[in-house]
Amino acid sequence: MLLIASDHGGLELKQILVDYLKQQGVDVKDLGVHAEDSVDYPDYAALVAEPISKQEADQGILVCGTGIGMSIAANKFPGVRAALAHDEFTAQMAREHNNANILVLGGRVLDPELACRMVSVWYDGAYEGGRHQNRLNKIIQLERHCDADA
Repeated sequence: MLLIASDHGGLELKQILVDYLKQQGVDVKDLGVHAEDSVDYPDYAALVAEPISKQEADQGILVCGTGIGMSIAANKFPGVRAALAHDEFTAQMAREHNNANILVLGGRVLDPELACRMVSVWYDGAYEGGRHQNRLNKIIQLERHCDADA
């Protein structure tokens, strides 16, 4: 199951992505928002990032106005690799090289058709492993080091 959430700035794009993913046969759980009222993006980033951090879910998508706030908040959770993508190439690399388990998009900066293509490239992509695993292992070590200092 793929988890998805947005703040008010990403609501319109999130709704388009939910419909698109369902049409593609993806099992999607929409965690909100469902109205245009102003909300705090860290609350919605946590709804997706926490279950992924706890390995209760494998993948997620977050959308806010630019994607910046959601990516910052989501990456505070251990084991989360939330990647802010701007085009199909960055979405592809997020999956293939970084094994990103959360794709972050900007609802106010992306064309919906492009965003759907980005989601497809990321969702259907595969992590290459190999030389990239050594780099991910270093990220894991950084997380452990930071946890030990806390």
